[in-house]
Amino acid sequence: MRDRVLILSVLIVASCGLGYELISSALASYLLGDSILQFSSVIGCYLFAMGIGSWLSKYVRDEDVLNRFIDVELLVALLGGVSAAVLFLVFAWLSAPFRAALYVGVFIIGLMVGMEIPLVMRVFNQRKAEFREIVSRVLTFDYLGALAVSLVFPLLLAPKLGLLRTSFLFGILNASVALWTTWLFRAEVSRPGEKAVRAGVVLGILGLGFVYSGSMTAWAEKGLYGDDIIHAETTQYQRLAVTRWHDDLRLYINGNLQFSSRDEHRYHESLVHPGLQVLPWARNVLVLGGGDGLAVREILKYKNIEHVTLVDLDPAMTNLFSRSDPLVALNAGALKDPRVTVINDDAGRWLETHAEVYDFIVVDFPDPSNFGLGRLYSVPVYHLMARHLAENGYMVVQSTSPYFAPRSFWSVDATLKEAGLNTWPYHTYVPSFGDWGFILASKRRDYAPPEKITVPTRYLDAVTVRELFHFPADMPALAMPPNRLNEQSLVRYFDEDWRKVIR
Repeated sequence: MRDRVLILSVLIVASCGLGYELISSALASYLLGDSILQFSSVIGCYLFAMGIGSWLSKYVRDEDVLNRFIDVELLVALLGGVSAAVLFLVFAWLSAPFRAALYVGVFIIGLMVGMEIPLVMRVFNQRKAEFREIVSRVLTFDYLGALAVSLVFPLLLAPKLGLLRTSFLFGILNASVALWTTWLFRAEVSRPGEKAVRAGVVLGILGLGFVYSGSMTAWAEKGLYGDDIIHAETTQYQRLAVTRWHDDLRLYINGNLQFSSRDEHRYHESLVHPGLQVLPWARNVLVLGGGDGLAVREILKYKNIEHVTLVDLDPAMTNLFSRSDPLVALNAGALKDPRVTVINDDAGRWLETHAEVYDFIVVDFPDPSNFGLGRLYSVPVYHLMARHLAENGYMVVQSTSPYFAPRSFWSVDATLKEAGLNTWPYHTYVPSFGDWGFILASKRRDYAPPEKITVPTRYLDAVTVRELFHFPADMPALAMPPNRLNEQSLVRYFDEDWRKVIR
């Protein structure tokens, strides 16, 4: 019975150990961007600390192995359980030391986790098990636990519980292991009553954290965004937050501002009308990204449009902007219009599996801040988009800022050209973002800005549209290489360009 419980403990310990690693990596990716860098650095630091922990475990005396295992479990439970909450609060209220707190926390937790398996193996050894049996059983369940959490974390825990609550849950499991180990081996451990009380205190702290993690998240995000949060959720793909300050609604994805209701009309009118206005014959439109429905709102102003297909990865995003009254008012109910079909799928995968041709394509992806998004700005994906574009149609791509991120902007232009399209770059000023850029592309060689705007607009008119295509002397065109899938130089340009702005 005791051996079976120890094996179950190994399964839980392994699951929790990997869980803390995934939580720290995901939280760093949400808050800092560049998921590959964050996951790589956190995993590297964590594994290095585990190696040191394994080495340190040899200094635990044989007669103290069981006691130290229980102590380590309680320490891992407490530190790992509160780690996500502490990191989130540090980022929201004390952003300067966040990286230091991240890696110090990861190192300490990794150090403790690294001691767990060697100590369990020594417990088995003291029970006269054969060495090959110890290694086989412990490592088998160690790897099984890692497999289980690697599947459950992205599919269930992160989207349903959120990172903070998931962290507290793993802590509760670690503390439970310490508690039942104390009870089962009460005749062999020193001061079992004291250990049981400590385990109960840790469980109480983590239980309270689990219950009130929503309040902690709201408080942290209040510090992060400054405004009242009217909606926040962690989905399978991202963290969504909508804030309100007086009449200003703002959407944040993973902490990054996506729009402000006070000036989003400048962005979305500039995104849609320079291209669609010169296509009076257009009937069928494709929107990639843009799950907020604001680009669709502008498209539906044209009476000639018969159908709009919106492809956005996250169903939580499109559901939010289809059901929330203030957000539906903002997009004028665009996502519920009978002319609109909403599809929740990866844009690249969807383009590969469908063959329909569109008169106008709007590409409104988030900025290429990581390799997952950078893939959508690559030559192969633009080739796919070109296959879906009518011979006389136009495609428009949001392309970051030509002022703040000029290498990124002109790399997108070069990538579209590499995909066989002709391009017409332009830009506009959006107060929330500064100078922002777009690129119109087509298989056809001709384009002239429309002489008038025939639909209601708040910002654009015939004069303004022509000015969009003029770049001043301090925003010259740059000769940049295209963004190829195997190297994704655009992601590096984007990171380096914006780092200069932040400094």
